[in-house]
Amino acid sequence: MRPKTPVASPEIEALIGLLAKVPGLGPRSARRAALQLLKKRETLMKPLADALSVAAEAVKTCSTCGNLDTRDPCGLCTAPGRDDGLICVVADVQDIWALERAGAFRGRYHVLGGLLSALDGIGPDDLRIAGLIARAGQEGVREVILALSATVDGQTTAHVVTERLAPLGVHTTRLAHGVPVGGELELLDDGTLFAALQSRRPL
Repeated sequence: MRPKTPVASPEIEALIGLLAKVPGLGPRSARRAALQLLKKRETLMKPLADALSVAAEAVKTCSTCGNLDTRDPCGLCTAPGRDDGLICVVADVQDIWALERAGAFRGRYHVLGGLLSALDGIGPDDLRIAGLIARAGQEGVREVILALSATVDGQTTAHVVTERLAPLGVHTTRLAHGVPVGGELELLDDGTLFAALQSRRPL
């Protein structure tokens, strides 16, 4: 059997390999993305390369909350008019972006940097829990909101964080879980229905 002749050059294969490491892009999607970039070098590839270079140099992790910004402390930590007495705890920066898009929260944030996971070997010391405890113990902090996913890892993380916050006496809450706005009961999974019943409240 004759050996296959490489379709793409090593340089193109290297580009595809790097793109395939981006979450959400598999090998096929990476090949399509690489092809589009190469076809539109002047209008897409070069501006993207410039933007990546600038971001790599300028963007840093906020030492206060863990957000990504070009400033430290970040814009959310220094923004006037936000409530310093409320701290919303999230797993990752993308969760901040989602909450800010909703426009429903006007306090401060704290990024844990992930969730506890025995399978992946992520323990409490691997997350920014100690920093949260230090912030929650500051004068004026009234409430810590745990905005963590309703998964096993999310629930485990919330439990550990709640235990460590308990000695401070700060009010700790979590996001409601259950029926989404506009959701039909017959289309919901069993876990969502169970959470909705468990989180029911008086009218």
